[in-house]
Amino acid sequence: MSIKRREFITLLGGAAAWPVAARAQQPAMPVVGFLNSASPEVFPDRLRAFHRGLKDSGFVEGENVAIVYRWAEDQYDRLPELAADLVRRRVAAIAVNTPAALPAKAATASIPIVFILSEDPVRTGLVASLAHPGGNLTGINLVSGELTAKRLELLRELVPSLARVAVIVSPVSLNAETTLRDVEPAARAMGLQTDILNASTSREIDTAFASFVGRRPDALFVASDPLFTSRRVQLANWAARHGIPMVSST
Repeated sequence: MSIKRREFITLLGGAAAWPVAARAQQPAMPVVGFLNSASPEVFPDRLRAFHRGLKDSGFVEGENVAIVYRWAEDQYDRLPELAADLVRRRVAAIAVNTPAALPAKAATASIPIVFILSEDPVRTGLVASLAHPGGNLTGINLVSGELTAKRLELLRELVPSLARVAVIVSPVSLNAETTLRDVEPAARAMGLQTDILNASTSREIDTAFASFVGRRPDALFVASDPLFTSRRVQLANWAARHGIPMVSST
């Protein structure tokens, strides 16, 4: 199920032609919904790849396809309404990232949804199985969660005296449960103590780092999450200020 980004975009381009009855009244130019939990400034390269992939599939924005963008600006509680807005506009398909997947699924059972996830789509209830997703969702799984132990090993190589690791997760993310399930046993196997920090906003990231004075971890493990991708500079600056090694998937 894991494929290259361009192949993902090809999937999305093909989705505009899927024979879904609910699209019978669509205008001649299909409208694609783009729902993302972050902001456009964070993923300019992915937006370029998105447009390039659509073009490779024969779709050019403004010529034979329209795109309606909805960005949650890291405010995950906005995603359900943004998804509902796209459904009201009767878009032909919706492209979503990890945090936006479940809100999009809850908003429609007929409009095709194409996702890109770092979480297991079966375990999260998005699809029935990898071989036969069923329903109106399809997409790719980046399986980054399976690299948790490897990332801890990298920290150990970077800091041979590593004993205590702070793990920062976003409690509202699909990835939070998986990260904790994977990182804690992997840390125990390596003889490491873990200190879990929760942050779902930029301000909460600041609060988490402010607690480092008392916690005094040897390193920081950043969970795979679009929030932390969008705040990667903030995370890196704080880590540098505290002189703490950090490993992140962003």
